[in-house]
Amino acid sequence: MQNFIDIIKERGFIHQMTDEAGLTELLKTPGQTAYIGFDCTAKSLHVGSLLQIMLLRWWQKCGHRPIVLLGGGTTKIGDPSGKDESRPPLSDAQINENMDSLKQVFSQFLSFSNNESSTPENAALMVNNDDWLSDLNYAQFLRDYGRHFSINRMLTMDSVKLRLEREQTLSFLEFNYMILQAYDFVELNRRLGCRVQMGGSDQWGNIVNGVELMRRIRPQVPVKNTGDEYRNAVRAAYEETELNEDKILFGITSPLITTASGAKMGKTAAGAVWLNADLLSPYDYWQFWRNTEDADVARFLKLFTEVSLDEIAQLTAPTANINDAKARLATEATALLHGREAAEKAAQTARDIFSGSGVSDNLPEVVIERERFIQGIPIAELLVKAGFAASLGEGRRLIKGNGVSLNDEKVSDESARVTINHIDGKSSLKLSKGKKQHVLVKWLS
Repeated sequence: MQNFIDIIKERGFIHQMTDEAGLTELLKTPGQTAYIGFDCTAKSLHVGSLLQIMLLRWWQKCGHRPIVLLGGGTTKIGDPSGKDESRPPLSDAQINENMDSLKQVFSQFLSFSNNESSTPENAALMVNNDDWLSDLNYAQFLRDYGRHFSINRMLTMDSVKLRLEREQTLSFLEFNYMILQAYDFVELNRRLGCRVQMGGSDQWGNIVNGVELMRRIRPQVPVKNTGDEYRNAVRAAYEETELNEDKILFGITSPLITTASGAKMGKTAAGAVWLNADLLSPYDYWQFWRNTEDADVARFLKLFTEVSLDEIAQLTAPTANINDAKARLATEATALLHGREAAEKAAQTARDIFSGSGVSDNLPEVVIERERFIQGIPIAELLVKAGFAASLGEGRRLIKGNGVSLNDEKVSDESARVTINHIDGKSSLKLSKGKKQHVLVKWLS
């Protein structure tokens, strides 16, 4: 059985751990449980969440059980970590719709049933924290758990401190988020024996809160008295009761991933790199990885693929062709998310385009009603429909900057239109932004 900690160290996943020696000892027994939480703020995760998903995948490959915690409850609160302002509130219907959409991605990376990829001990689970958060009695929750959190310390957490230093509003609602995340950890331990929480480096404070909360709530003693008698009884239980071994929790965080040029992972000029195929095609996903900066290729192969370290060293050696390594990165990363067939198809599409043939039927498509071409449809509008521009104005600026081609011919007129004359006798047109982004424009009769 592979050693999880050795793997994630060698491949660059670790930023912090609460107790490496203790966790190493724990993982000598297969079937240990770890979770990562994902709030349901959008219909898809983007590639910035991929590092966390890969952590869960390696956890399962090493014989342990991963839990995907969907934040049906915490999404109603909003995580302030790394945010400059509060998220707009979502309705229950929106949260549920987002949750259903997010589930598609996890099934690509994790095995949720007993089959050739998993055993009863390590089959993945997906749970929703609204199952327990929605039933909490607020006053009782504060009495049982709120007293274990120091406001003084909470004010030092980055998620709070940075917002306050910038004099940006932090609502009391958001301030509760770290308490609820800590409680999630405790609840998952009680329900499913979960001992490990993983997350990005911005979650370190929230994770540590959960580890420490479990230590502070050593067996609750039913005491009906209030005031000093109650506090003294709880204090005595805390001092006299040893923490059971199976209640000791652990935390791991991964580093914030930026590109060699300093850009945040998952963001491009065209917007977020979504993981759901209906928001970003397998071909465009493949192209995202193919366009990786030279200095990032070896690191991204380690983090976002399962290519062996020896092969990565060969692919990225000084004498190797870095473009071959980029293509391998793109194909392997795409295969994990969309399947091997879609990845190979995307790779072949790229070869067709750049080998000189110019057009491939496997390119993403933009379909327009044929009638629109009678009076002509602005190329700037086609750029928007293709996702190459956010607005007509941006589309016209791309044309003015000499960055747009139609059937490999540069478009220089900002007001240029595609008319019925352009499409007669053809089945499609190839619209290009720069040298690497292409779509087929097709029409319905």
